[in-house]
Amino acid sequence: MTVCIFLLLSLLTLSGATRSGIVGGKEVKKHSRPYMVSVQHGGSHKCGGILIRQDFVLTVAHCLNTILSPNAGPKFLEVVLGAHNIQKHEESQQRIKVQQHHRHPKYKKYTEEGDLQNQWTVDIMLLKLKSKAKLNKFVKVLALPKKHDKPPAQAECTIAGWGMRKPHGTASDVLYEVSVALLPLPQCKEKWEQYFHPDCMMCTATARNNSFCQGDSGGPLICSNKPHGLAIYTYPGECNKPEYPQVYINITSFVGWIESVMGKKFRNANGQRTNFW
Repeated sequence: MTVCIFLLLSLLTLSGATRSGIVGGKEVKKHSRPYMVSVQHGGSHKCGGILIRQDFVLTVAHCLNTILSPNAGPKFLEVVLGAHNIQKHEESQQRIKVQQHHRHPKYKKYTEEGDLQNQWTVDIMLLKLKSKAKLNKFVKVLALPKKHDKPPAQAECTIAGWGMRKPHGTASDVLYEVSVALLPLPQCKEKWEQYFHPDCMMCTATARNNSFCQGDSGGPLICSNKPHGLAIYTYPGECNKPEYPQVYINITSFVGWIESVMGKKFRNANGQRTNFW
């Protein structure tokens, strides 16, 4: 079992989750998720993310794995806000260049060492934008959960993304969402063994018509109107394989690091100072 999972995660690092998609679910009401971000490189969608301050987007670190090269560096990275159809130039959209990316400091170390067991435990990244987003009815900041906020086990949550509607399928231009149920942490650990860390991960049940797909990276897991997780991995090649829960990084485990990168003065959508940690 352990060897199989090692090979499975090795495939994940090679294929990556660079195109976002939702299996099943439904098309969201236009602009009902104004915090959603399309992280793009060279005009192509790579990952999902969330706007957590006017000048910061939260997403996952492995989003950059396939584009950090001499000929395709982060200087071409940008985000699209206020989008429903990412293939159209909607009037609601704001396209902003990324000034700097901040992957968790341990992520590069684990990646270079080939330490898959720990790489996923710090799969989180902040993007500092070159200019502040203009907040309106199409673009809004989503407040992070407090450090000790924990959704109840088996809570009903949702995740949204653009793209693949089925394994090996084609990408969708518009934003889709699907409802998912949280699983108890021991159940996640039992299936993924040493590659699941309960202190910094969570997982949801997988169904044939109810899952995120390769790869809905960075898409927020919303529980009780708060972003508790970011999609990081599922079964490669068959994202809706029921035997394998879908795994997310637990945002609340990293609020201290987020604070250190962004600074303690965090302002919400109304311009009021808010301390989440």
